[in-house]
Amino acid sequence: MRWEGRRKREGAALKKNKPAVFSPRIRGVIFDLDGTIVEAAYDWSRIRADLGTSGLPILSYLDSLEEPERSRKWRLLREYEDEATRKARLKKGTREFLHFLTRRGLKKALVTNNSRRNVRFLVRKFRLEFDHVLSRESGLWKPSGAPFKEVMRKLGLKKGECAVVGDSLFDLQAAEEAGIEWVFLISQDRDKFPPSRAEVVPSLPALQRRFEMLLGGLSQVTCFWNDP
Repeated sequence: MRWEGRRKREGAALKKNKPAVFSPRIRGVIFDLDGTIVEAAYDWSRIRADLGTSGLPILSYLDSLEEPERSRKWRLLREYEDEATRKARLKKGTREFLHFLTRRGLKKALVTNNSRRNVRFLVRKFRLEFDHVLSRESGLWKPSGAPFKEVMRKLGLKKGECAVVGDSLFDLQAAEEAGIEWVFLISQDRDKFPPSRAEVVPSLPALQRRFEMLLGGLSQVTCFWNDP
C-alpha cells in the first residue's frame, strides 16, 4: 500500500452531463472513505458552523487562515474527526466488494479529505487493502480533480479505465473535473445529486451486482436500483 504526501493545487468545476453509452474497460476503482465504505457520524452543518467557514470548503478555508486562528480551528476539526473515526463502522458489503475487485484483477485506491492518521487507523482496524491511498496531507483535496489525476498517474490508469465510488457532491465534482466517466454514488436518495453521468445506487452490495454486469460485458449505462 502506498501513501501519497506531495502538495499540489488545482481548481474544481461541476459539469452537468447527459447519460451516455460506454464500452466497459474498467481497470481500477477509486473509493471515498467516510460515508462510502465506512459509516462515520459527522454533523457537517455543526462542524462548518463551529469553524465559521462561511460556505467555503472546510480544508480550503482552514488553509487560508493566519495564526493563531489557523491552528486553533485545525485542532477543532481534528477533534471532530477523531471522535467520528473511533465510532466508525464498516459498511455492509465493503469487504466483499473489495475482494471481488481483487479477484477480477482491478486496482483499488482510496482518496479522502480525512487525515493520514485516521485513514491508517480505519484501514488497519477493518483490515482493508488498497493499491494506493491518498489523504489530505498530499495537499490534493476534493472537490478538485487533482487527487484522482494523481492516483491515475501512480497506478498507470487512463481516465477511461477508472471508476469512482463515493457518496457526495465533492466526489462527483472531482471525478468530472478529472474526466472520469464511470461514477457511482452510494445513496438512498436518487434526487440528492444534480443531473450527470453518475449512477446512484443504494448500497455496496447493489454496486457489486452492477459491476458483475459491467465486467461481464454489459455496455449500456443504466440505473441499477435494487434493494440494499
